[in-house]
Amino acid sequence: MTGHNFPDCFGGRLPELVMFDLDGTLVDSVPDLTAAVDAMLVEQHCPAAGEEKVRLWVGNGAAILVRRALADTDGIAEDAVDEGLHKASHKRFLHHYGRLSGHYSKLYPGVKQALQLLADAGVPMALVTNKPGQFVPHLLTDLGINEYFDQWLGGDSLPQKKPDPAPLLHLLKKQKADPARSLMVGDSRSDMLAGKAAGVPTLGVTYGYNHGKSIAEETPDWVADNLADIFAEWMRRTDG
Repeated sequence: MTGHNFPDCFGGRLPELVMFDLDGTLVDSVPDLTAAVDAMLVEQHCPAAGEEKVRLWVGNGAAILVRRALADTDGIAEDAVDEGLHKASHKRFLHHYGRLSGHYSKLYPGVKQALQLLADAGVPMALVTNKPGQFVPHLLTDLGINEYFDQWLGGDSLPQKKPDPAPLLHLLKKQKADPARSLMVGDSRSDMLAGKAAGVPTLGVTYGYNHGKSIAEETPDWVADNLADIFAEWMRRTDG
């Protein structure tokens, strides 16, 4: 962990709301995303991108993922991708991801245990992801974690998405939670920026998809290798 003592941030008490990112934080979904990206590219008679590249591209939503794949294929800048091609390719990507989502995704170690610890302590949890909302419910169900979240927002649930703080502020308002007594947990720059802009303490995980950079570079309040470990320690030092 970095910064001051984790439990002390909330005065030795539990937070009013914990908001989690999904891809790269709770779930390793890159294998599914890679399969969909590659299927889209192969349809266009382009070489498959492969998982190593896709891991560096995810984190900002499906449309940007597709744009990065197209730019890489043609060796051009992202903003130089033809808009008509991007629109058609995005549509095909969503088709393939609809077929493949959940086939290869898996929870990261410690995730289920961490969610259960928070649930047992009565801590409200919400999910805020840039993944298109149509794919969220069945993925949570397939992975057996849908029961932990009273609220969730996809990347198209609001006009804005992370790193804009609007999704976090929306969830905080619905929960009537104090931002300073809540927590944003994520793996990427977008998550950390959104949390800071919303006035929410941030916890960054080291194993996700931060475009090949260490999450510590985004200066979260705390860094964790395993969510179960950090929340178990928190519970031991909290009076509830």
